[in-house]
Amino acid sequence: MNQHVSAADPFERERAYLVKEYVEKEGITNERVLDAIRETPRHLFVPPSSRAAAYTDQALAIGHGQTISPPFVVAYMTEMLEPQPTDRVLEIGTGSGYQAAVLSPLVKDVYSIEIVEPLGKRAARTLRQLRYRNVHTRIGDGFAGWPEEAPFDKIIVTCSPESVPQPLISQLREGGKMIIPLGERYQQIFYLLEKKDGKLISQQLQPTLFVPMTGQSEDKRRVKPDPSQPTLVNGSFEFDENDDDFIDGYHYQRRLTRIEGDAPDGRWYVEFENDQAGQISHMLQGFAIDGQTVRKLHVSIDVLLEEIQPGRNRYQRPGLVIHYYDETRKPLGSDRVGDWQTSPNWQRIDTTANVPAEAKEAIIQFGLNGAPGKVAIDDVVIRPAN
Repeated sequence: MNQHVSAADPFERERAYLVKEYVEKEGITNERVLDAIRETPRHLFVPPSSRAAAYTDQALAIGHGQTISPPFVVAYMTEMLEPQPTDRVLEIGTGSGYQAAVLSPLVKDVYSIEIVEPLGKRAARTLRQLRYRNVHTRIGDGFAGWPEEAPFDKIIVTCSPESVPQPLISQLREGGKMIIPLGERYQQIFYLLEKKDGKLISQQLQPTLFVPMTGQSEDKRRVKPDPSQPTLVNGSFEFDENDDDFIDGYHYQRRLTRIEGDAPDGRWYVEFENDQAGQISHMLQGFAIDGQTVRKLHVSIDVLLEEIQPGRNRYQRPGLVIHYYDETRKPLGSDRVGDWQTSPNWQRIDTTANVPAEAKEAIIQFGLNGAPGKVAIDDVVIRPAN
């Protein structure tokens, strides 16, 4: 075990709360994985300016256009791989070293590749200082893998290509597993892949959102978003193509139900329900936007509120929030759109939101946002309002 946890660790209680509220409660059951999240000092893998938010369940910018994954996502990907003490694992990282640190006590060896040199050097230094001796690091093209150390029992990819890179397929041993987020830039899905008879057997998991591996990988995408025409996918929640109860197009879906019938638009709507102040109950979708071209967004949404109670903080109330980011994924602020009122009938809310000039992408978030109660939502639309 690594030497970074002590009785005097000021973050031990925060990690325990994080695991209880945002990892274990959300469905992670593997005790070894839960212990690894509970013991890994995430605050040492983020910039000092972000340490106050280290034990919240969110992605945080770490510089150079990259982010550290939320703890739940790290736990989820790790659990899906079923890590064994004898495993040799290849981890394609986006710069922080956190995923490699979580894997370290669970497997024999971790081979971690970072593409961005300054981040790779910083991650290697942090892992070394914290005595993760079975983590081996290098800087290079992650999608080329680490051929001289292949084959690997497991491969975990914490950044999103459009399709599975062939070198990673070749370097996965027979019977091995890989978890990887695949898809268009803002429409990605986790896939669990298992190699049988030299071929990959694919299992589709839940939607997600990851940054691309490199600018070059992004340039090679066949399907690219148009930042001058921001729009949402599946805004009326009509599609769940694999019937897995995860609505297509949205990630971080928490405490919601997709309901058929009596919808303002189409056949389906979603209902969020929360019985504890501060619990996450929302869904998210990312989209490209150019703040130089799109100065305002027109936002429309159907809502039906009932049984709403105050949250712990003023911002914990039902609503729709747009979070903006610049070209380096630095947060530019958030805009709460519209004022939702309790009513026995559906309400159509139409409003506009100002877009920061530096904005290059955004994430829309709607739901209860930490407030106890129940809210139904349908037909969410965004479009340029210039």
